Amino acid sequence: MFAEVERFQAMKTHTVKADDIVQEWHIVDAAGKPLGRMASEIAVVLRGKHKPTYSPHLDLGDHVIVVNAEKVQLTGGKRQKKLYYRYSGYQGGLKVTTLQEAMKKDPAKVVAHAVRGMLPHNRLGRKLLKKLKVYSGALHPHKAQKPKELGLNL
Repeated sequence: MFAEVERFQAMKTHTVKADDIVQEWHIVDAAGKPLGRMASEIAVVLRGKHKPTYSPHLDLGDHVIVVNAEKVQLTGGKRQKKLYYRYSGYQGGLKVTTLQEAMKKDPAKVVAHAVRGMLPHNRLGRKLLKKLKVYSGALHPHKAQKPKELGLNL
């Protein structure tokens, strides 16, 4: 019985050091994938929750490239019903945009906005969002990083 107590006291909590952090690059083809489900999987990879060394206060996540953002699937009547709000701070300064209008203007911003809502709303979340690269078309300038295809469980 005493041997178990001694063994238990000798265990230490493992903390990740800066040298141990390895960040990889992943690529996601958004064509035909539901926006919300895809965004939640991307947020998990950006945070590093897919790694066994995950720690909530550290940036252990990987870089993610999203291509074909213009071909993302939207279920239900979200194109006409979902609204994005901006407020200037002045009276009467509320601007409302539908998802369809936002997709016409910049589909990459729609995907980035969905992922941003699933990250922490603090300094760490802003740092993680910088590792997300979203492109409307199929081309991206990150070939040198040799991104791996990210298998999404959709």
